[in-house]
Amino acid sequence: MDIETAIKTIHKMAISTKTVINVMYTSRYIEEAVNTVLKPYDLTIPQYNVLRILRGQKGKPANLSTIQERMVDRNSNTTRLVDKLIRKGWVKRSVCETNRRKVEIIITQRGLDVLKELDPITEDNNSMILKNLSEDQLVLLNQLLDTLRT
Repeated sequence: MDIETAIKTIHKMAISTKTVINVMYTSRYIEEAVNTVLKPYDLTIPQYNVLRILRGQKGKPANLSTIQERMVDRNSNTTRLVDKLIRKGWVKRSVCETNRRKVEIIITQRGLDVLKELDPITEDNNSMILKNLSEDQLVLLNQLLDTLRT
């Protein structure tokens, strides 16, 4: 379905306007699909992102600024996200022994277990979202999106 039909417009749009609206509309479509998968785990996309960042640390702790700079949505309140994950027992916070002002965050085994359970579910969901695109189209789409941001 083209974007004009999706948003039910009858007005001709400049290609730049059409493209921006299409990217934003598609982004929301993808977010809704991902939220549907994460909801049964009482997990938001930003919380899921924090868990994945911490897993990527491979057992090494990260500080809030490291997490913040790696977030997909950099407007997220990282402290609040970490606090919620701590209450769930999926991450823990400690004070650095060599620098008492530095707070370190690490993923717990329970957090790793949740990600291990979610990995195949999210991969299947991602495949379903992108099922209408070929491998070559996915490569091209990624190149175009990377170029857009540079």
